[in-house]
Amino acid sequence: MEVALRKVHDSDLAVFFRQMNDPESLRMAAFTPQDPADRDGFEAKWRRIRDRELVRTVLVDGDVVGTASVYGEPGEREVTYWVDRAYWGRGIATAALRLLLAEVNERPLYARAAADNEGSLRVLRKCGFRESARATGFANARGEEIAEIVLTLRD
Repeated sequence: MEVALRKVHDSDLAVFFRQMNDPESLRMAAFTPQDPADRDGFEAKWRRIRDRELVRTVLVDGDVVGTASVYGEPGEREVTYWVDRAYWGRGIATAALRLLLAEVNERPLYARAAADNEGSLRVLRKCGFRESARATGFANARGEEIAEIVLTLRD
């Protein structure tokens, strides 16, 4: 299995939209758009972030399986990633995040995950992120305030 990153192609967006509307994936990610089914909002977001953020398509053996990106202001930049649920548990998110981190020399970098999202927390820890804070935030996908963990990569 070969995991790779590349720049986002227009044709990837339909795949991302489908992936980001999977109910179980939304629940696990927790911090999602208020209305993930809003195609116009989705398109507007992608037009905006493709121009100003480091965003990559995650490929497995050439197939589009998700995204990985770094966003935010210098000194406060965060990583985020999304892998299609059909590919969970195979090390793909870890491999993709490692590839993304190799592209970005800036440190520190931050990440956030729902406190009960053990899969994502495991990925972040394998890539060198360490817990630096705990917070709560409104999780659109769950319709309530939930605990989140903030992690930092320093080296």
